[in-house]
Amino acid sequence: MDILQFLITSCMLGVGLAMDAFSVSVANGLVDPGMSKKRQYIIAGTYAGFQFLMPMIGWICVHTVVTYFKAVDPFIPWIALILLTYIGGKMILEGIRQKDMDEPVTHRVEAGELILQGISTSIDALSVGFTIADYPVADAFIASLIIAVVTFILCMIGLRLGRKAGDRLTGRASIAGGIILILIGLKIFFTH
Repeated sequence: MDILQFLITSCMLGVGLAMDAFSVSVANGLVDPGMSKKRQYIIAGTYAGFQFLMPMIGWICVHTVVTYFKAVDPFIPWIALILLTYIGGKMILEGIRQKDMDEPVTHRVEAGELILQGISTSIDALSVGFTIADYPVADAFIASLIIAVVTFILCMIGLRLGRKAGDRLTGRASIAGGIILILIGLKIFFTH
């Protein structure tokens, strides 16, 4: 594979894998329109980190414990569905509880929740380790790094879009963000 084809393939993988993280970023921006730049970098960096880590773990599994990974593969969509439904349901409940209050509902994603979001939006990237299994370790590392950079960029865009829409939606933003997370969980479940 020539360098240009490798770069294009890696970028396309990055875009495909980043769509769930992009959508969750929009949801996070919706419910926290006053989010600081630092917080945006932390959120996008977390998603990018998981999108880098998961293909590498998949690659390592192919080269070491592939039989164990194949046993876990059927549970991946269930894990993503459960995690995103839990987080989304929690956001919906917060939005319903605070719907009648005068102040707009905001939801700051805490560290534990951010980790769960990162795992649930990138867990399908484990299977990318199988598609890059023929790559030497350096190429697998570079491909995973490209996937992470693409994810970071798309998540920053998603956070900004969500923040702009969140200003307009005010109190309904938490409910909308929760529904988006649940729909992403269902999408992962049905398309894995």
